[in-house]
Amino acid sequence: MRKTLFKVHSWFALCALIPLIVISITGSILVFKSEIDGLLMPDSHFVVPSSSERKPIDSLITITENAFPRFVIGSWEIFSDDTADRVYLVERGTGIWHKFHLNQYTGDILSQPVGTSHYFTDWFLELHYTFLLNDIKALPGQTGTVLGFFFALFLLVLGITGLIIYRKFWQRLFSVRWRATLQIVLSDIHKMTGVLGSPIILILAITGGYFNWAVWYHEVIEHAEEEHFVLTKNLHSDAINFQAILDDSKKQMPTFNTTFLVMPLEPDENITLFGEVDSNNPLASEYANTVTYNKLTGKHMANWDIREVAVGWKVIDSFRKLHFGYFAGLISKILWCVIGLSPVWLAGTGFYLWFSRRKRKKQSQKNRQQKQQHPLNT
Repeated sequence: MRKTLFKVHSWFALCALIPLIVISITGSILVFKSEIDGLLMPDSHFVVPSSSERKPIDSLITITENAFPRFVIGSWEIFSDDTADRVYLVERGTGIWHKFHLNQYTGDILSQPVGTSHYFTDWFLELHYTFLLNDIKALPGQTGTVLGFFFALFLLVLGITGLIIYRKFWQRLFSVRWRATLQIVLSDIHKMTGVLGSPIILILAITGGYFNWAVWYHEVIEHAEEEHFVLTKNLHSDAINFQAILDDSKKQMPTFNTTFLVMPLEPDENITLFGEVDSNNPLASEYANTVTYNKLTGKHMANWDIREVAVGWKVIDSFRKLHFGYFAGLISKILWCVIGLSPVWLAGTGFYLWFSRRKRKKQSQKNRQQKQQHPLNT
């Protein structure tokens, strides 16, 4: 049993060696995506919070529509701190998404609309999830997403098989035989790194695989027999008062704080506010709750309160914070970044150990053959 698991572990690791290194490095860097964005583009990522409140969202929408008339507003990421609002636009008649930054306190436009993978960290995010394969026209549209899902499964298998194979290593977890041969030292470090990092690695594999599966399911299964609707104009009524909707959402769901506004993107969709509420659950995401309004009348339609739903939904919602590791501030982010890099070390040491064993076996076979050919020499 152990020998079979060892073979499975080795071959899965060899097959997924390069992709898992890419996922590991990009994922660890993306833990600090916001901080990196702030360093690379401080003039557009950060704003100075005003002593007054945010400008009314309707004023900001008017500023956006006047500045970029060839676009339709698709969604709006809302902040009430020193992070600038991020507005996502759809180019009319094309379905191509862009984004720009806007100062929510002054209404100043801080950047011009660019593709959603234009900035370094956005490009890195695309590399992390799809290996940049989704935009290659010669391949099916979700090739990168599907491959990302399978490599997440590979990582899950590696984590589980590694724990089973080295389950007795817990007894001497921090005992590295430093005076032994290089192969033994690396073997001990490989086991120790894998065992210590396995809980987080398993979390990353499960959550990352789910995200890729969810995207694939939405794009391929839910829209399998229909073409994507292409926006050419706003689908909501021009009479909608969005600030009134934002204010009303706090009445519909106590302590609700809007973090994301999604406009109707298809004829059967309405206006949806995503947000957070006061909760005892530290893993509840900032997009866990929704309040929906009719796109023609602005009347309230429905609520989704994460505090009142089944455990399964709460678990799925927790995947966001668990995958990106920001549920406990800087401490959890550093831990996630360090452990997220462990597959790079595991891949390097694992490949060296595999190659050493393979080389040793070949030498043993060669010695046996020589003995059989020249029995008198023994």
